Parts: sequence; C-alpha cells; structure tokens
Amino acid sequence: MKVAPNDTSRLPQNPGVYKYLNKAGKLIYVGKAKNIRKRVKSYFTKQKGQSLKTRKLVSEIDQIEVVITPTEFDALLLENNLIKVNQPRYNILLKDDKSFPYICVSNDRFPRIYSTRRLEKSKGNFYGPYTSVVAMNNVLNLIQKLYTIRNCKYNLSEKNVAAKKYKLCLEYHIGNCKGPCEGLQDEEDYLEDVKQAEFILKGNLGVVRNHFKDQMQEAAEKLEFEKAQNAKDKLDLLEKFSTKTLVVNPKLGDLHVLTIIDDEPANIINYMFIKQGAIIQSQTKVVKNQLELSQEQVLQEITGQFIGLETANDRAEVLSNIAIDDLPDNITVSVPKIGDKRKLVEMSLKNSFSLKRERKSKDDRPQATFAVHQLKEDLSLTTLPLHIECFDNSNLQGTNPVASMVCFKNGKPSKKDYRKFNIKTVVGPDDFGSMREVVYRRYKRVLDEDQPLPDLILVDGGKGQLSSAVEALEELDLYGRVAIAGIAKRLEEIYVPGDSVPLHISKKSSSLKLIQRLRDEAHRFAITFHRSKRSKSINTGLEKIEGIGPGTADKLLKKFKSVKKLKDASEEEIAVVIGPSKAVVISDAIKKGSI
Repeated sequence: MKVAPNDTSRLPQNPGVYKYLNKAGKLIYVGKAKNIRKRVKSYFTKQKGQSLKTRKLVSEIDQIEVVITPTEFDALLLENNLIKVNQPRYNILLKDDKSFPYICVSNDRFPRIYSTRRLEKSKGNFYGPYTSVVAMNNVLNLIQKLYTIRNCKYNLSEKNVAAKKYKLCLEYHIGNCKGPCEGLQDEEDYLEDVKQAEFILKGNLGVVRNHFKDQMQEAAEKLEFEKAQNAKDKLDLLEKFSTKTLVVNPKLGDLHVLTIIDDEPANIINYMFIKQGAIIQSQTKVVKNQLELSQEQVLQEITGQFIGLETANDRAEVLSNIAIDDLPDNITVSVPKIGDKRKLVEMSLKNSFSLKRERKSKDDRPQATFAVHQLKEDLSLTTLPLHIECFDNSNLQGTNPVASMVCFKNGKPSKKDYRKFNIKTVVGPDDFGSMREVVYRRYKRVLDEDQPLPDLILVDGGKGQLSSAVEALEELDLYGRVAIAGIAKRLEEIYVPGDSVPLHISKKSSSLKLIQRLRDEAHRFAITFHRSKRSKSINTGLEKIEGIGPGTADKLLKKFKSVKKLKDASEEEIAVVIGPSKAVVISDAIKKGSI
C-alpha cells in the first residue's frame, strides 16, 4: 500500500512497517509501529520540538509505503532486514568495517565444520559472528578433540564412496577421522557427532556434558573401562573449556544485554548474548545518529538489529543501562541496580568505554576510561577525575624527610608531571606537618603560575594526613574547589573530609585499583627519592677525599655498610675492596680526621 504524505488518514491502524521514499523513489527511512497511522501522522503533526534533521527527512518524503504484519515483533524483524539490505540514509546504521568470522556446519552428506567470513546460508548452518578469532578457534579445537569430524573437502556421495574414489589420509591414521571416505564410518554415527558438536556451537554445554556422562556410565556398567576412560577424558576436556568461558550464573538463563554511551556525534552500543549463564557472544559497534535522537530512541530503533537475530523463542529478556519503552510485548527490558544482572550491564559498559578510548577524540581532552567513570561514581564527585594528583611522605626516623607527588591523567601515569619535595619547615618524623607543607607548596605554585588544578587530590594516609592537607587547601582558599580524599593502607579505607566513617570500596572495583596504583606509585617515587638523598648524604664525606670518586665510595659502603665501620677497618681490609693505592689514601684521610 502506498499513500502521499498529505493522505495519512488512509493508512491502516495495524502493526507493521512504514517506508519513506523521496521523489526519485529511493528508500530514505524505514520504521516500525504498533499503529502505523498514528506513528506516521506524528511526523507531520509534531513539527515543534523536532530536530533539524527530522524536519529535513519530512521535507524529502514524497511517498509512504506500508507493510502490515501479524504482530509488532514481526514488524521488528522485517524492519531489521529492510535496514540491513537497503541501508536508508536516515536510519540508525551500524558502522562496521570488519567482516567477522562464522562457523559453518555444511549441508554435505557428511557435514564439515569450518570457519568462514562469507555468510552463504545455502551452504549450511552458520553460527556467530565471532568478534574474537581466538575464541572461535578455541571452539573449533574443542570440537576436533571431542569428535571425529572430517576436515577434507571431498564430495562423499554414496556413489563416490561406493566407487572407492578416495583414499584414507593421515587424519585417519592419527585418530582424528574414522574414514567415511572409504565407508568405514556409517552416516548415522557421523551425524550423531555433528549433532553433539552443534550443541556446543549453540552454547548448550549441559547437553554435551550429560551425553559424555551417560557414555561413561554405560561403558563402566559393561566393564568396558577403556571406553569409560575415553568418555571421562572428553568430559574433563569439556569442563576445562567451560572454565575458560565467561560464566555468569546458570540460574539467569538466556539473556540479552544492550548498553549505550555517548561518543558525539555518534553512540557506541555493546551487545552481549548470555545462554545458560555463559556469555557466548559480545560485539561493540558505533551507530550513526542521523536524526539526533536521544539514547532511548536510538535503542528503540537498534534493538531489532540485535535481538531479532538471536531470538528464536517467543520471549526475550533484555538488560540495559537505559530504560527502553515502545518495544514489542514479547521483549522485556530492565535496568538492574544490584546483583549478577548489574554486573553484566557493567561488563557491557566496559566494552563500550574500551572502544571509545580507541576512537579519536574530537577535543583536546582525553576520553575517560571506565575506571575514571567508576571512581567518579564511588566517590560521588561532581566532575570526572581525569587529572589526579597523589602525595606521599618518606623518612627514616625523621632523617632526610622527603615527599613525592605523582600525577595520573585519564587513569594513566603522566611522569613529566611528577614532583619531588625536600621537607623544609618540619623537624623530626612529623607526617602530618610534612603533608601540610608539601600540599601548600604544590598548590601555591600552581596558583602563582596559573597552572590547571587537578580534578582530585589523594593523600597516602588516614584522617590525620587528610586533615593536614585540607588545612593547606583552606589556607590557599582552594578547599571546596578541588575534591580531596585519603587512603589508609591497612584496610584500604577511603576517607573524605567531614566524614569520620571511612568509605569501603569493593576490592574488585576498578576505581579502588586505580586509587591503589596511584598510592603505590607515589610511595615508590618517594622511597626512591629518599634513598637517593640518604646515599648522597652518606657519600659526601668520602667523595671529598681527592682521588676517591662515587664508584669507589659505593664499593666501600657496600662492603663496610657505614663510615664508622670503615674507620675501624685495617688498611689491608680496605685494600681488598679498592686496591692498595686507594687504600693508602683512605687510611691517611682517616688518620687526619678528614672523614
């Protein structure tokens, strides 16, 4: 059925698909609806509030063509197929410059199982696509070890096998094939192996597991122990493969996870398919937002391109980070807040942020990592902590006190921004006073030189060190302008100003791991500086002696551990370390009191 844009009252009120064509008869947009007439009319009556691109789409419509379907879910599938085949200009299109591999179970008399990037459904059953070639090869290797599936390309028709057209190859002799090419394996036995292999490809590992258990039990009852051991070995192999598969929770059943994040001017979508608690498919793609739709509207349009391809049953449960309305009744969408389902959504978001990092940024500021986003949420920050600075003190019983500041930008060390501090105003082992001094000196200089302030300041220590750092910020009138927190080593507790109760972040959280990396790096940098300073202060007396350089001084200190023990040593003992001539120089210096 075709109508003009000014004749929408003739459109049916059934579920179905509507297609917009321009004056040249070219398809420019495809949509689905529960009520075709109501949906199409909205394009022409709701001009106010529409985006510029939507108004441009409406201005180009010359004809409207509709296809009525039995249910809205059928409309969803039809819309998906029309978009993939025609790729209309104004539809949300999946941007994908890769050809992902599939596993094909051919429709030959003795089916082959092989990988291919050409999706030709007339050649057999296809499973995939696999976003990881490694994962696909792991599955193929498992099937090869569990079953005797041929890998030759012979045409094993009854006529060719009866005529003895083919000869046994090496695969038969090493036990990878039972020789169907010479009629040594009947078709029924071969097809049973193929059937079991397809269960693995579908993700139904439980069926395969039970099959091998039954084989092992049956063989054991018949006292066929070699057969039973063979079945047990295959069962162990399957279990080992299962542990490599990302298993969530078998009680969750079959789920779809679909999440979206902004990556202006596009969006990034991640889709995962979970079967019997295991993630068997994951793909992350960029979608072009032609009509400047909201994220919810993008997901409404894109869901069919993912769910429609996987849903063979009547219902589908979808997990997302955004609520999606106006979908077919047999697709339920939820936004989980806790539990295993929430973990799946977070895992999906990690994949999206990973792709976002890889894409070129449209501005000068680096894109935020998932850990940075998680840290913002865990610490309830108002801005993303893309620039973090962390402080630590180091001294040995109050001697040679120093401090360090390390800088992370977008979750990664920015070593050119690291700073070292010699403690100037504090005497003795006073961590609180040292922290106050270095924080004050650091941000006094930042203000004087008009440098950018960090998004977050971290101090290595508990409430005492944090309070000292806060005092320094208050003196500079920076408190409240920059977020600040302290991390206590013993229980990995996070302290924030004004709250006596520490914050406990999950030990598995990426945000806590980021904080720990900052703390450990600040500690390493401070310790290295402190050791260097101590070494120089010890070596000073020796290096003042003419003819004695840093290398010789280091050898002596390494051997005698201290200048005091060196003074107690004989000239002969010193000569063993640095030679007789230099030993004389050192002995003379000791006698004269030069060291």
